[in-house]
Amino acid sequence: MSDNCLSAHLPGQGLMGVFLRQRVCVTDSVEDELEFALARHRPEGLEQLEAQTRFSRKELQILYRGFKNECPSGVVNEDTFKDIYSQFFPQGDASMYAHFLFNAFDSDHNGCVSFEDFVLGLSVLLRGSVQEKLNWAFNLYDINKDGYITKEEMLDIMRAIYDMMGKWTYPLLKEETPRQHVDIFFQKMDKNRDGVVTIDEFIDCCQNDENIMKSMQLFENVI
Repeated sequence: MSDNCLSAHLPGQGLMGVFLRQRVCVTDSVEDELEFALARHRPEGLEQLEAQTRFSRKELQILYRGFKNECPSGVVNEDTFKDIYSQFFPQGDASMYAHFLFNAFDSDHNGCVSFEDFVLGLSVLLRGSVQEKLNWAFNLYDINKDGYITKEEMLDIMRAIYDMMGKWTYPLLKEETPRQHVDIFFQKMDKNRDGVVTIDEFIDCCQNDENIMKSMQLFENVI
């Protein structure tokens, strides 16, 4: 066993921090390959994940060890996901936001997040282009996955974020604040006034509105 230990750090907080903010020993030996193979839910091979993501082999090993430590079966269900995520937001109620985030990571909608689901999403959020990150954000806001964002869907996400931040927001937010913010965003995004926002409208508006892009950082900070 090599004693080459790497510390993994990630900006922001939340679920990703649970898997990454720990000291993990990484080795290039066959032991890592065996750990992949012996997991109850076997992830794709290292080479395939390395090709599909923007992570190196060693980074994937670090991620996998952290993931396996929290989820020995190789998959995480929604209840476990909520428990892990809520550890980082004890001042508020993170359950609803974790629900939406879980659905965004659960790419095949089978009720669990595998290691592949996790690293594919993480790769986009950490190292994807602006377009890729906005595509991912659209998927988060599109709660029912019908290809459109309604004002109520956007409001549900915004309320969940404010509930999660809890009493630590400053200045203290009024109850109507989330709806006021959503009214402003939605009016800018829904250019043809048909009551829904398409992915093209969403991306175009975000890329061309500095204030909205700054507001989107709230989303990035709670991943």
